[in-house]
Amino acid sequence: MTIPSRLSTTATLLLAAGLLSGCGTLSSHNSRLQGSLNAANQGQIDTAIASLESNSSGLLSSGKDLLYYMEIGQLQQLKNDIPASTASWQQADQQIRAWEDEYRANAGKVMGQVGSVLLNDKTRRYEGTDYEKVMLSTYLALNHALGGKLDLARVEIKKTHEREALIKDFRDKEYAKLEDEAKAKNVSQPSIQNIKGYPVETLDAPDVLKLKNGYQNAFSHYLAGYVYEANREPSLAAPGYRQAIELRPSTPVLEEGLRGLDSRARRLKAKASDVLFVVSSGSAPARRSVTLPLPVTMGGGLVLTPISFPVIGKTSGNIAPRQIVVNGRNIAISPIADFDAMSRRTLRDDMPGILLRSAIRATVKSVLQKEMNDKAGPLGGLLTSVAAVVTEQADDRMWRTLPEQIAIGRQMLAYGQYTLTVETPSGTKQLPLRIDQRHTIVPIRVMAGSAYLAQSDPASPTGASKIIEAQAEEPAPTLTAKRARKRS
Repeated sequence: MTIPSRLSTTATLLLAAGLLSGCGTLSSHNSRLQGSLNAANQGQIDTAIASLESNSSGLLSSGKDLLYYMEIGQLQQLKNDIPASTASWQQADQQIRAWEDEYRANAGKVMGQVGSVLLNDKTRRYEGTDYEKVMLSTYLALNHALGGKLDLARVEIKKTHEREALIKDFRDKEYAKLEDEAKAKNVSQPSIQNIKGYPVETLDAPDVLKLKNGYQNAFSHYLAGYVYEANREPSLAAPGYRQAIELRPSTPVLEEGLRGLDSRARRLKAKASDVLFVVSSGSAPARRSVTLPLPVTMGGGLVLTPISFPVIGKTSGNIAPRQIVVNGRNIAISPIADFDAMSRRTLRDDMPGILLRSAIRATVKSVLQKEMNDKAGPLGGLLTSVAAVVTEQADDRMWRTLPEQIAIGRQMLAYGQYTLTVETPSGTKQLPLRIDQRHTIVPIRVMAGSAYLAQSDPASPTGASKIIEAQAEEPAPTLTAKRARKRS
């Protein structure tokens, strides 16, 4: 690899200063979120929110970013503040739409940033991964549906389809742009297989390779079908169910969604509900940074430059239940979205751009160190080398409060009060469930030490939801339950 022009002394010193000045800003998103996740796992939502606010203080002073709004929106949903959750996610969605509008208006300008050289990828503005963008509009649709606002849910479903089409267009153009960038900068495009020590098997695992892409998931499309069906638009519901089947073939619950489309309305009796149970479990995996030697061609030879790359290890010990029980009736649930695999598929798709920027950065750093050594002596070279190492950190930003997995089940139930039982790693939880609408979505979140159930609150004039959180059962027969209620 070569860089066609030498860095001037001034540029060299400025870059070295920039490397050093960035050291204090490159904190780990995973470390900032860990306290919130631990608290949420135990049902301590106020503590989880306070932890997120405290650890995002730098973001709050400079403006709340996309990731902050995505994380806080999920925690607010668990707290029972659905209006606040929706507002936070709409703030996040506004930032994503700004990128989409920029891309529609000037795709060439956006594509020009694909191979740009920066301190490292973490200094780039976070624009969300492909599947995060899709899930944001999906969750907004879910929030609206919980409040009985099917018209607004329908708007978000339409936005989800448009968003997927835009992502596909961007991805189709990205690879060609990367090749052009490599040629323009006279840099050979490295391969991840040639990075000694990188766990390539995490990106080439069967559950990753079988995914159609890194942004479409069966849950988003099945929910689209359900919302259209609830809106009495079967002609629009059918494509949603078909797409879900294509993304997750041989899944009976998805096939029944399409097969029963014409007959469900006739079979649904008076004062009965078509209930969709949405069981989310665990938390999305974390990215971590690993520093590995990247070979750079310098003066006819190879120089090994330490460069950091993001790694996502496969999560272990999935806590998803296989069924739920409603008043003694077993209801099977089937996994249809796996964000563990999708996060690794997204990283796999992002890796060509990450590698190109890493190769260019490694070459610049090698040239910089040589010039500092030549012009400022060994101390200057050492200073540059140290600065380059301490600021070399892969981008670990991800929406961590997303679940690891989403499963669904569907059942017709008469209006009334029920007891829902779900298994979690810390024991059986029992949650009160009310059914009183023709179409009812019941989101359940299973975490390590708690389970949450969202229900629309008829006493709330805004249609907000209440989240009922169940703690682990005590050894005594009486269930210890905790209810968190908040009205807008």
